[in-house]
Amino acid sequence: MRPEMDPFALRSARVHEAEGRGRRAFALFQAARHPGPLIWILPAHIPEVPMLRGLPQGVGERLHLLRPSTEMDLLWCIEEALQAVPVGLVIAEAQKPLSFLAGRRQQLAAETGRTTGLMLIQTGAGSNAAETRWQCQPLASLQKTSADSTLHCWNTIKNKSGTCKNWTINWNGTSTAFHMVSEARERHEPAQPPR
Repeated sequence: MRPEMDPFALRSARVHEAEGRGRRAFALFQAARHPGPLIWILPAHIPEVPMLRGLPQGVGERLHLLRPSTEMDLLWCIEEALQAVPVGLVIAEAQKPLSFLAGRRQQLAAETGRTTGLMLIQTGAGSNAAETRWQCQPLASLQKTSADSTLHCWNTIKNKSGTCKNWTINWNGTSTAFHMVSEARERHEPAQPPR
């Protein structure tokens, strides 16, 4: 797929946000697609951390975990990581709502380092400074699909550079390959015979 036609390409040198139960899956999908070093910043008190051996191919070897102990340290780590030039993607999990000032500082840091940022936020806790905001949810499949694939519903609910859209995809979590799932169409009227 050409980059200009890729609906899931995050604009570089910008900070984006993802919320919902599927936000970590969306972050892993993005990590697999971004070249170079990856930094994942999450507070030290969160017990769940990415299991390196269970990540998509090529992600574990490039991933660096940072575990700041306070919210102030977390915000500082985000800014510093975004300004680090060789970093491909910075993923951070803020536990408190992001202020406009914090969001704007992150945007400026991303522009300085030409780095893409992805903030994993609680629903409704984003910053107005974010370039895009994604609502991410796993979906139950009504049909038997591959045992190692999961349906995801990823919606842009904020987009400074375009329109907001909804996508349902089938992604197995191991590579960058995915399949778009067509929307079901219901026919409300019986088909008419040809004349």
